[in-house]
Amino acid sequence: MTVAAAPKPALKSDAPLVDSFGRVVTYLRLSVTDRCDLRCTYCMSEKMTFLPKSDLLDADELETVARAFIARGVTKIRVTGGEPLVRRNILEIMTRLSGYLGKGLDELTLTTNGTQLAKHAADLARLGVKRINVSLDSVNPETFSRVTRGGKLAQVLDGIAAAQSHGLKIKLNVVVLKHDNAAEIPSIIDWAHRRDIDVTLIEAMPLGEIEADRFDQYVPLSEVRANLEKHFTLTAEDYRTGGPSQYWRVAETGGRLGFITPLSNNFCAGCNRVRLTCTGKLFLCLGQNDDADLRHVLRTGGNLDAALTEAMTRKPKAHDFLIDAPGKAPAVARHMSMTGG
Repeated sequence: MTVAAAPKPALKSDAPLVDSFGRVVTYLRLSVTDRCDLRCTYCMSEKMTFLPKSDLLDADELETVARAFIARGVTKIRVTGGEPLVRRNILEIMTRLSGYLGKGLDELTLTTNGTQLAKHAADLARLGVKRINVSLDSVNPETFSRVTRGGKLAQVLDGIAAAQSHGLKIKLNVVVLKHDNAAEIPSIIDWAHRRDIDVTLIEAMPLGEIEADRFDQYVPLSEVRANLEKHFTLTAEDYRTGGPSQYWRVAETGGRLGFITPLSNNFCAGCNRVRLTCTGKLFLCLGQNDDADLRHVLRTGGNLDAALTEAMTRKPKAHDFLIDAPGKAPAVARHMSMTGG
């Protein structure tokens, strides 16, 4: 049962969130859970343990934080995890957030692995979500099962089909892994573009201790692009979505292809985003450990607006991601599922 959104007063933007380098934050990635129903090899350990639910921000707290960000000029919120659609009250949370669309918030979107999408697609569309990102690293069932440690590709494909049937625009996020899916990238692009689905390729990032060696997984996207140009004609585009992707048009398919290159060609100079974990820690940078504990502020009656202002002074100029030697420790110890995608 979906909880109806209460009427919200119009939000008036106060002082924008500007860091010490003059970058304006307009984009919040809001994690609602660290849990996931897959165990992707590059994301988490096979026997991952998750946080007790009491550690997570509840629906009221998530809305309070979102509202504070919107009042300071954030116009886009992406709900993330873990896998956000495994949270039991995810529709209540999405309903609350959707109440701010047109009242300071321009876009509410979601990143998902797609396993629960068939169940939730109709409600997401009804709540004003227009497009979503689906993390999908292969359209080959055997590769998908290996990378996700047992996931069922058909379940994700059914979810994508359901989302499209309800008018949701889909973009695939594909983490390129040297020994798992690098050779499949042309076929993934062809598969997606034939279904009017854009694709964004992402370099493997050093987040959290996993069984695999990051150096062994990593492929610079400059190398991937050079290989793709043996198959396709790529033309650079000015298209932007508010995220870090650089986009290209593929002449042979007519589709759009994005590249996210945090290691080989970082995009920090134009960073407009921050991440809030499901426990209320505000990370000013994906590749740094500094954070602001907004849960503590919320639960002790502190000044949330002041906490956001102070946090902006600590947003770093750039991340510390580096993969330059076998066996090197990750840049940050926390897993991506903890940080929020």
